[in-house]
Amino acid sequence: MKWSIQGKWIAGGFCLTLLLMALVSFASYKNTIEIRESADKVQHTYEALNTLTDFYAAMSVAESGRRGYIFLGSTQELERYQTAAKNMQSEMQLLQHQIHASYSQKQRLALLNSLVNQRLALLQQSIALYMKDKSAFQAQSLITKKSIDIRENILKILQEIKAEEQDYLKSSLQQSQYSIQYRTTIEILGTVLSFVVVSSLCFILYRQWVKHDEVEALERTLTQEKELNELKLRLFSMISHEFRTPLSVILLSSQLLKEILQESVDENKLKNLYRIQSSAKLMNQLITDLLTLTRAEAGKLDFNPQLINLETFCLNLLEDFQLFDTKQTVIHFIKYGRCYRANMDEKLLYSILSNLLLNAIKYSPQGGNIYLFLKCEVEATIFQVKDEGIGIPQHEQQKIYEPFYRGQNVENIVGTGLGLAVVKKCVELHQGEIFVESEVGVGTTFTVKIPH
Repeated sequence: MKWSIQGKWIAGGFCLTLLLMALVSFASYKNTIEIRESADKVQHTYEALNTLTDFYAAMSVAESGRRGYIFLGSTQELERYQTAAKNMQSEMQLLQHQIHASYSQKQRLALLNSLVNQRLALLQQSIALYMKDKSAFQAQSLITKKSIDIRENILKILQEIKAEEQDYLKSSLQQSQYSIQYRTTIEILGTVLSFVVVSSLCFILYRQWVKHDEVEALERTLTQEKELNELKLRLFSMISHEFRTPLSVILLSSQLLKEILQESVDENKLKNLYRIQSSAKLMNQLITDLLTLTRAEAGKLDFNPQLINLETFCLNLLEDFQLFDTKQTVIHFIKYGRCYRANMDEKLLYSILSNLLLNAIKYSPQGGNIYLFLKCEVEATIFQVKDEGIGIPQHEQQKIYEPFYRGQNVENIVGTGLGLAVVKKCVELHQGEIFVESEVGVGTTFTVKIPH
């Protein structure tokens, strides 16, 4: 079988491209291992520096608690001292595993441990003396002076440990920078060479198969699709604006009627007002979901992350649901770990959790348990919504994020199939992931993982 000249060029270029890609991949793999090792060293050093800071803070709190107990006789200050003393010992144990394993650092750590034990013994002696004789001011002054002297030595050692750790951190960062530069150079060189070879192949193939009319047709299709998305966005924005005004009037009027009639009418007779409010809020939620999904498909959904208090956010969300839920479902909120503030878009996060909770309420029986879990890890924040509802069939779990798709087992439960599609888009804007675990008749758990 004889090869044509073009066929030989294509085969040769293909083999050369594979060879270049293999060489670049091998070099990148080795360099990636080095970068990962350097990153681990940097992370370890940062943890050691943070532990040093925490240790200093615990030492200050211990001294403050001891002083407050001596001067004020407050048991709360004594408890504060005891807690801080335990924290100091915990931080010392962490330092033994975190600091750079050099001979000088080990010596400093041993000396630091000895001084800390001496200082804690003095503080404990001061407290014991106060319990025995509250008027022993001279003895207390001597103990305080010794404690201050030891504290100065501790601070000096902490500075030395911190200085060496910072030097080691700087060295690790420089090594990482060198590895990244080396990898970048290799990848750029390999990419350029591959680009030259691939460009040559594309030029040959272009003359045989690619037609100018097909390119123009594709451009026209893309333009029309873009215009269609713009039109849909303008249409739904207008509908949203026109619908929300009367919905606001309905909600306000029903709320005023409720306040007027609440004292003079039996609670059972106010159920119709509650239904009006609930229906109006559901319609408002539907409009919001529809507009959010349309903006996401048009690439114009705003993403404005800011620091929010996660625990407070979840509690406020659940408080809203107590007013929104006509079933009066009890939602259990459970938090794991220390959850303070995270950088997220508050509106999109509200859409994520509110839609998941609405589905949990909608597809759960009366009195069923619903849980909202909040778990904060080092690299990500995890939200979980768990119910004991009808569940999702296994073969449908890959389709539930499609707009307007509803499971076959929902029966007569009212819904639009938009909620999970909106959740998926909002999670993707956070560069997060969503997982589902479900069993028919047992319940469903949605897990949302948002990286920091």
